[in-house]
Amino acid sequence: MTLDGIFNVMIYEPFAFGRSWVHSLDPRFRVVFATVYSFTVALLNQFPSLLFALAFSLVLALMARLNVRDVSKRLFVVFLFLLLIWVVLPFTFEGEAVYSFGTLAITKPGLVFSAQITIKSISILLAFMATIATMTTVTLGRALNRLHIPGKLVHLLMITYRYIFVIEQEYQRLWTAIKIRGFRPKTNLHSYKTYAYLIGMLFVRASIRAERVSQAMRCRGFKGRFYSLGSFPPSSRNWVFSALMASVISLLIILEIS
Repeated sequence: MTLDGIFNVMIYEPFAFGRSWVHSLDPRFRVVFATVYSFTVALLNQFPSLLFALAFSLVLALMARLNVRDVSKRLFVVFLFLLLIWVVLPFTFEGEAVYSFGTLAITKPGLVFSAQITIKSISILLAFMATIATMTTVTLGRALNRLHIPGKLVHLLMITYRYIFVIEQEYQRLWTAIKIRGFRPKTNLHSYKTYAYLIGMLFVRASIRAERVSQAMRCRGFKGRFYSLGSFPPSSRNWVFSALMASVISLLIILEIS
């Protein structure tokens, strides 16, 4: 099993492996254009350009052949945040009132701003799922390293992502031990103390695990750099993707200005 395969066993990455056209692209190209595209979309304000960005993000998701159920789960989390925006902004923004009832009024600028945030959020999330989530964390780290991102940031990203799941396992062990001892959460001082002890023990175990990992890496000769035998072979698909993304980004800017 390859290093990417081993990593995928430890960490659930539903979009990382596939046979789509996007999966075959050079990760470096995907990282660069996903970043530029996301910044461009975030700065858009006109609805023609925003709707075009949303349509293109959907096309990217289709090209990557993403699983609809997994995409829906991730979009649902974003929708909960967007729902809060739609509940608050239309009533708090100053401007022309579209509908009034009592002392509350739904304003047109609030609705426009909420719609802009919604379209931007969905467009950027779909684009990142199609381009960045379709590679493993190991591949992402290698791509960032090849793009001359500081090595310490790359190492921090990879190790943090890996050990978030380890800490989650430690939390599950502690919570299971608490429930076995008959703990039932209530609104009393004993429950609050139990939760405080749980969080404290979680930090203690995370610190101990970090020290063990550091010692293990030093014993294996780690000198501040991860070595990889993998490579990113050149392909004409990368340049086709670059031309496509450059054209789309340019068109978004033209639509926004015009």
